[in-house]
Amino acid sequence: MSLAIGPLVTRQLKPDPFPQLVPGSGLLGSPETADPLHFSPEELRELQRRFGVHGPQPKLAQLFTEGIDQLQPLRNHTLQRLEELRPVILQESARQRVNPVFVTAVLFDEMRHAKPGEDIPMAAQSGLFSTHGPGQLAVTELMHQGLLARDACEEELAAARAKLLDPAINVQVLVRKFARLTRELSLPVGRTLQASHSRRDAKGLATLAYLHNGKLDYPRRILRSMQDPELHALLFSERKTALPPLI
Repeated sequence: MSLAIGPLVTRQLKPDPFPQLVPGSGLLGSPETADPLHFSPEELRELQRRFGVHGPQPKLAQLFTEGIDQLQPLRNHTLQRLEELRPVILQESARQRVNPVFVTAVLFDEMRHAKPGEDIPMAAQSGLFSTHGPGQLAVTELMHQGLLARDACEEELAAARAKLLDPAINVQVLVRKFARLTRELSLPVGRTLQASHSRRDAKGLATLAYLHNGKLDYPRRILRSMQDPELHALLFSERKTALPPLI
């Protein structure tokens, strides 16, 4: 079995009816004055039906998450790891027309809150963890992308988990997940969604974040991280090789 990540052959998807299912509150029909981080009960029921997401994180877990976010050494370490992933983030995001700042914000959050030891191959293969790698992806995403058979045997599943532990491959699969969901939600695919461009774009990015993590408080964290100047500098600042001092 080969799980090499190369150009995907995408199927022609029929226009998704979701934006019109709830008049006045669908993703593309939301008024520009609406809060992009607000999901109506109808939207939540439809997202639950179609994607299985499951509401807010418990308050105690939210407090724990916020506490982790305040740890400066962890933040600095995560930024260093993101620096190594910068080339693949920019390359794959450009190829898939996905906002690289959004991708980086998701990685920044997931990497800071990763469970200890889950990046160790033996632990990943033990069945203790259901998601893997910097983007916290399950092997089911490889199935969605046609990279793994839905009736894969245990040997193939083990190979898939090993692939997701490769940071570069993991980022590629993550970006393609967002591209896939963008199509399935009938969001604009000919351009990159920009949270600062319009509330509708912000709502689209919030929905992608919600579908990735499954917790209702997650989109707010991601859109807040998208405004982090250090993440912007990491992605877009010009890099120059230091010249040796003249003697």
